[in-house]
Amino acid sequence: MWDDAFPSFLIGLREGLEAGLIVSILVATLVRAGAKSRLPQVWTGVLAAIALSLSFGAVLTFTAASLSATAQEAFGGTLSVIAVAFVTAMVFWMRRSARNLSGEIKEKVTGALAMGAGMLIVTSFLAVGREGLETALFLWTTARAAGESAGPMIGAGIGLVIAAGLCWGLYRRVLKINLTKFFTATGAVLIVIAAGVLGYGLRDLQEGGVLPGKAAFAFDLSQSIDPSAWYTTLVQGVFNLMPAMTWLQIIAYVAYLAIVMTLFVRGLRSAAKPAPAPRPAADKPVEEKAAEEKPAAEPVDEKAVAEQGGAAEVGSEKDGSAGDGAPESESEAEPAAQPEPAAAPAGAGRKRPAWLLPVAVVAVPAVVAGGIVAFGKSKPAGAPTIAVSEKECGKGFTAPKPGRQTFQMQNTGDKTSEVYLIDPSTNAVYGEIEGLAPGTTRDLVATIAGGSYAWRCVPTGGKAVTSAAVRVSGGGGAKAVVPVAEEDLAGPLRAYRQYVDQGLATLTDQTQKLSDDLAGGDLDGARTDWLTAHRTYSSLGAAYGTFEDFDKKINGRADGLPGGVHDKDFSGFHRIEYGLWHGASAEELTGPAQQLHGDVMGLRKAFPTQDFDPGDLPLRTHEILENTLQFELTGDTDQGSGTNLATADANLAGTRELLDVLRPLIAKREPQLLASIESDIARMQKLLDDAHHGGTWTPVEKLDATARQRLNGITGQLLEHLAPVPDLLEIRKSA
Repeated sequence: MWDDAFPSFLIGLREGLEAGLIVSILVATLVRAGAKSRLPQVWTGVLAAIALSLSFGAVLTFTAASLSATAQEAFGGTLSVIAVAFVTAMVFWMRRSARNLSGEIKEKVTGALAMGAGMLIVTSFLAVGREGLETALFLWTTARAAGESAGPMIGAGIGLVIAAGLCWGLYRRVLKINLTKFFTATGAVLIVIAAGVLGYGLRDLQEGGVLPGKAAFAFDLSQSIDPSAWYTTLVQGVFNLMPAMTWLQIIAYVAYLAIVMTLFVRGLRSAAKPAPAPRPAADKPVEEKAAEEKPAAEPVDEKAVAEQGGAAEVGSEKDGSAGDGAPESESEAEPAAQPEPAAAPAGAGRKRPAWLLPVAVVAVPAVVAGGIVAFGKSKPAGAPTIAVSEKECGKGFTAPKPGRQTFQMQNTGDKTSEVYLIDPSTNAVYGEIEGLAPGTTRDLVATIAGGSYAWRCVPTGGKAVTSAAVRVSGGGGAKAVVPVAEEDLAGPLRAYRQYVDQGLATLTDQTQKLSDDLAGGDLDGARTDWLTAHRTYSSLGAAYGTFEDFDKKINGRADGLPGGVHDKDFSGFHRIEYGLWHGASAEELTGPAQQLHGDVMGLRKAFPTQDFDPGDLPLRTHEILENTLQFELTGDTDQGSGTNLATADANLAGTRELLDVLRPLIAKREPQLLASIESDIARMQKLLDDAHHGGTWTPVEKLDATARQRLNGITGQLLEHLAPVPDLLEIRKSA
């Protein structure tokens, strides 16, 4: 939580100090002008700005919650990018304006005094409102990135409290801070944090389908670092750097940091250059000489100005000063007090209560925000409310009109449920909602055409219930997904288990041969047999825990181990690979080879009894090559053999085997998708074949830039086409 709190603490401290300085200057200027009676107008504007900021945050939170998961990703990503733009502009604005802030505010106050109470309220509202809106947007973004709101809100609250204390100390002249250095240091840190927010936002846009490349990972360290370690949470919470990041995220992060930080530092250097020396008196116009001869209205405490950094020195009621770090003329130093309006004649009208305006400016943004939230969550005109429960499934459902329709699905039961809009004659699914909690309501949007429709409610731990069907006439075609039952995947699962079982039998013989090679001192034969055995294992689809703990023993990596490649727990194929290609003797590798063979035998014995969820089978079609893109095609798993492309080729073979057993189910539901997948596989296979020369493979790092880019690109495209397969073949319960 504290790691997530730091970025919000910094933004709360910085934005709070900016807003507090502005308010302090407003108050000090009014006090010095003898217009203390106008102070309530300043506080009214400040309250209005605070109310608007809080309402803005509420609108972001609750309207986003009513969106679909994909829309939430796109919405959050867009706002993250906007937040980065605002924070960047704020950093540069404060760097540029800090020295002249006091003078600019006093000019606005003088004008507002002349124009009346309304303008003074507007002046304070605009001065504080910008910082408030920026703070609300940035807090919403960081809370969303953190996945929880407690840490960011606590951090922001602490920052705002400290900022308020600093502003009070500056106003009362009991505290001196070099504000220029403060805003410079915090600006540099915020640029680094904003780079992480930008990367996180772009990832959201990729997840939401707005930007491509969501499977094109630059690196993935999720299996080699401890996600609960303090350093991991610190880096994620403060910098929004994740264990797995795509190429788009990395490029944007580096580009933003390089460009913005360079411009920021360059601006600091130009600001630090000394001002040009004044012209000799003889060269000055007569008017300037006369002005210089005129005595100053009051001396300036140059030491205080230097200590304040020239940013925004504000005075207290005690001494009545409000300098901005530059000498003032008499008219600027002592603005004339504005005359108070004459009392209204008796009976001219009732006096407006003093509390009415402050209450109004706080209530209006809250009411407007409430209306936006309510409107954003309210059902569209004509959208029916459909009950979801075991007893009332489909209650309220009448024959809809053809076209795109929105249904309000309300869980009236006491169990979390899934609900499907189906064709009861074929069980084809037109729309669905998963995880609908009791008492909640969510939209289901579906395209309706001619045919029969019914609702299927599937409560957790309960029996699936299907509502009465209705008939719709007319309308065009509507796309539906033919559902997959658990028994539909039983045949493909048996075929795939048989394939893996046969592969493990072959692998057992191959690891025995590898062990014999090393026991006999044949290192060259061991290198050849190592690659053969490793390709066999890689073709079996060992992705995301397929073989449970055996995979770590057989194909584990050195990443994350205290001793790295020399750690005692480093074992399996990669341990032997490292030794074979780094000069280890056959005697040194005999023990690890025997251990590998023993682990393979253990896996072969345990595999028939391992629990394999049929619903996981479609997931493997995507996950195997996702691992390939993250590890093999980056060279991350190469321990010296340079055979990562051989492993990628075996992974592709394993994916092809999975698709073969699932082909009838996919072809029945999405034949065009299957054609695209097969085309991508053929292109990827061609690129891998080009890197295979007899018994050798081109190492990943020795591929030319064009070939490597093409291989990564086609793999990413294949993953994009494989991504719908798990949803397409998701098991759905029937009545």
